[in-house]
Amino acid sequence: MSNVSMFRSLWNRQQSAKETSIIGYCFGYSCCNGFPDDSYHLLPAKENIQITRHENDDPNLQVFSFSSIKAATNNFSNDSKLGEGGYGPVYKNHTFAAYLQEVLEFQGKLPNGLEIAVKRLSKSSNQGFEEFKNEVTLTARLQHVNLVRVLGICTEKEEKLLVYEFMPNKSLDFYLYDWRRRVSIIEGITQGLLYLQEYSNYTIIHRDIKASNILLDYEMNPKISDFGMAKFFKKDELEANTGRIVGTYGYVPPEYVRKGIYSTKYDVYSFGVLLLQIISGKRNSSLYGCHENLNLLEYAYELWKQGREAEFFDASLDDSSSSCKLIRCMQLALLCVQENPADRPSMVKVFTILKNENSVAISVPKQPAYSITTYERKESIDIGRKKVFSVNDASITQVEPR
Repeated sequence: MSNVSMFRSLWNRQQSAKETSIIGYCFGYSCCNGFPDDSYHLLPAKENIQITRHENDDPNLQVFSFSSIKAATNNFSNDSKLGEGGYGPVYKNHTFAAYLQEVLEFQGKLPNGLEIAVKRLSKSSNQGFEEFKNEVTLTARLQHVNLVRVLGICTEKEEKLLVYEFMPNKSLDFYLYDWRRRVSIIEGITQGLLYLQEYSNYTIIHRDIKASNILLDYEMNPKISDFGMAKFFKKDELEANTGRIVGTYGYVPPEYVRKGIYSTKYDVYSFGVLLLQIISGKRNSSLYGCHENLNLLEYAYELWKQGREAEFFDASLDDSSSSCKLIRCMQLALLCVQENPADRPSMVKVFTILKNENSVAISVPKQPAYSITTYERKESIDIGRKKVFSVNDASITQVEPR
């Protein structure tokens, strides 16, 4: 089933539904390509990786009524409001959860106890509809333990809403953890990206990997969210380009800014930036160094070259037992943010390095990319702002916790 026909099927189901019960909901899974169970094994770089696979070309999603959502959120009242996203306000409610992008957010439980979230598209957003459709068609098919799970859809009248599982522990940029927890989060993000790039039916490029798009469940497992800007390739395609530049300042690789080229190495670059943030506890929107003239990547590289890595790490991770692992993670992150995308490792290689600390050699990174220069910021794209927002109509930049 094509993306267009899949979305049309969901749309038609919604338009023909008079009233849909949200009690007793059951989300159906199926495996494709003849796999008899929910997991299978692959062997990249001699490493046995188990990937949970749930893909379905049949959009088996719950169709929600708008009246149910409206009632549960007290008519999207200001008392429920949490913040605003890239395309409106965000709300909170005691019975329902919603991510609404102009966009609103709510939190709570369905009558059956299921906690959910809903993303609502602005009625006036034309470009946002394309991202909405893109997110429906992608997230309905891609199911993995480290991806936020889409549950249903509502497209009554002019309303366009997506229903997701609710992530109670906010996003990654709200917390600092001990080293063991951070390692678990890093590995979970890696598994999610590995699935998108290698083990789904298509090669999926997220294009907005950042701390606020990594949500955390009750067990603090990371979940990649916000697929409105995601692109997919067939397995024999390597890269593409676009004239419409989207992304978040500080996470966008140079080849995308300069030429509109994107590939799997786009997400590798963003992952590298995120990895530097996780091990340092630092924001990538600030300047560092003695003269405060270095961005996060420059600062990390300079300290690494001088053998002063410890100065970069989060002080709360001052533990001799983890120092070697931290240095290895720092070096891996610097490999991911190199200027030339061909020099960056694949996510398979990233996973292998993380899981085989002592047996896999790691290369010496070259000078990192400085993705946004003053000239490019003025002439190419307008994403260099004091506040770090995604440039798109589809993903949430939080003002308040999810």
